[in-house]
Amino acid sequence: MTPQELKNSILQLAIQGKLVEQRPEEGTAQELYAQIQAEKQRLIKEGKIKKEKPLPEITEEEKSFEIPEGWMWVRFGNVVNIVSARRVHQSDWKKEGVPFYRAREIAKLASDGFVDNELFISPELYKEFSKSGVPQSGDLMVSAVGTLGKTYVVKDKDKFYYKDASVICLENYGHILPEYLKYIMSSEMMMRQIRSNSGGTTVATLTMVRMAQYIFPLPPLAEQKRIVAKIEELLPLVDRYEQAWTKLENFNRRFPEDMKKSILQQAIQGKLVEQRPEEGTAQELYAQIQAEKRRLIKEGKLKKEKPLPEITEEEKPFEIPEGWMWVRLTEIGSFSSGKTPDMTNKSFWDNGTVNWMTSKDMKEKYLNESQMKITEVAAQGMTIYEPGTLLMVVRSGILKRMLPLCILTQKSTINQDIKAYTLVLNSLSTYVYYMLKALEPNILFNYTKRVTTVDSLKFDEFSRQMPVPLPPLAEQKRIVARLEELLPLCEKLK
Repeated sequence: MTPQELKNSILQLAIQGKLVEQRPEEGTAQELYAQIQAEKQRLIKEGKIKKEKPLPEITEEEKSFEIPEGWMWVRFGNVVNIVSARRVHQSDWKKEGVPFYRAREIAKLASDGFVDNELFISPELYKEFSKSGVPQSGDLMVSAVGTLGKTYVVKDKDKFYYKDASVICLENYGHILPEYLKYIMSSEMMMRQIRSNSGGTTVATLTMVRMAQYIFPLPPLAEQKRIVAKIEELLPLVDRYEQAWTKLENFNRRFPEDMKKSILQQAIQGKLVEQRPEEGTAQELYAQIQAEKRRLIKEGKLKKEKPLPEITEEEKPFEIPEGWMWVRLTEIGSFSSGKTPDMTNKSFWDNGTVNWMTSKDMKEKYLNESQMKITEVAAQGMTIYEPGTLLMVVRSGILKRMLPLCILTQKSTINQDIKAYTLVLNSLSTYVYYMLKALEPNILFNYTKRVTTVDSLKFDEFSRQMPVPLPPLAEQKRIVARLEELLPLCEKLK
């Protein structure tokens, strides 16, 4: 049960007469109602409230539940005087004076008991409005737009005015316990009445006419006081429950992603699968990579780069198993950039068949097809990357929270916001993908920068300086197999 459901349940028990016991010596609602009607007639006779047309009798169909003997169903219009404010022209809005509240301020008061108000009216105008009525202690201010039904009980020292149409005032001349009425307004029974009346309109509103028609169960005054006391005893417990519930919800919400991150961390630290001496060492794999790299340089397929500095102990973020080694990304692969063909040249775009990957395509682990395609003519001046190439977004607002990373499955070109990472040994691709995903928080924290309004990867530092853990090839395959067994389970937890 959510905290709101628990609160709704308490309020429902309260208005059904099930939260506290009934006491015959406290009289009946019928007696209270008779007193209210007598007071109403007196105020009408004195010209303090207007005589309204009689409201219809409450039918059995309107009553949504049984109430105790000694209670009665009443319409709001029969027990409170429902009024709105006199019009305050915008030209009369001031920056200081008497507070002038709209629905948003009333809703804020109802929730927090405090509002940092923006609008005021002059004391002179407030004095003029006082002749025809301003909110008095015990009255209820009800938000009529936005957060419909949010209710604030006017306190003794309150001095404010309110905006017509957006706020309704319930003048509590019958001295029903205002806190009881406020809880009535917060109840699901009341919200159902308001919602059913507001349906079908462009903007949901609460009107004086509708407010007068709404019904609620009225207990004797002494019982109202005991009901309110019991609710106010229970609500702090609901608040404590909400704090615990929120913590648990946040934990449950974060748990799948936290578990995924933990598994990836275990993987790149050599703790997800056991090490097997017969599978060789990363040093042997590294030697193979360097031999292949020299061959590609000799054939002109790869550029020779400046030697990189040795990785120091201070650079290594964690311990790795014996038989693994730390390397830099450009030692095991090469990076290159894409570009955007001339958008005005139709021969580059019309009926294009060649994939042209952009950051918008980078949504899944495996990248099969681009949203936009270029022609063979445009592709002649671009690098076409083979399946197994890793693509990463290096310039995007999304770099604040993630590093988009994909493995190509089809031949493709790329745009200038993406870097292609071509590994010397294509068989490393899937492990390197997961390894970079595991290091994603570190990459985002240490290797991104803001360029004008967009975040970018500090690419040279990232590619040439960041150390990464390299296991033997056979162990990489077992790590990948284990990850692809476990990570889908994390997704199922979401």
